[in-house]
Amino acid sequence: MTDEKKESRSDDEQLFTELRRLSPKVTGGLRQMRQEVYRNAAVSAKYKLLTAMAISIAIRCEPCIRAYVRLTYDGGVSQDEFIEVAMTMQGCPGEEWALKAYAFFKEITPGQTNGQEDETCCQIH
Repeated sequence: MTDEKKESRSDDEQLFTELRRLSPKVTGGLRQMRQEVYRNAAVSAKYKLLTAMAISIAIRCEPCIRAYVRLTYDGGVSQDEFIEVAMTMQGCPGEEWALKAYAFFKEITPGQTNGQEDETCCQIH
């Protein structure tokens, strides 16, 4: 990660910390809502996370892609499941963003990391 990105991430984290302090009920409610949404229920957590990852690819939100790829990986999504869903997004233009998502999937897979840190995203705050 570049120094500029690290500085931006640090600034974002400071702002989120301040926002949490100023509005604990709202930010706490958002965090609680995310935890509830991504639990196993009528629809499995894995499918909800794959859907969120697919939407992140479709809207081309790189920090969101990184966050949801990590969550899908942590949620037990296999490489085959990941690729099958990621490659269905927006045809050829989506393929380029699916490649970004796959590159991050490989980064977080044991034995394939390159030491890069996550970007910030609404999901991880």
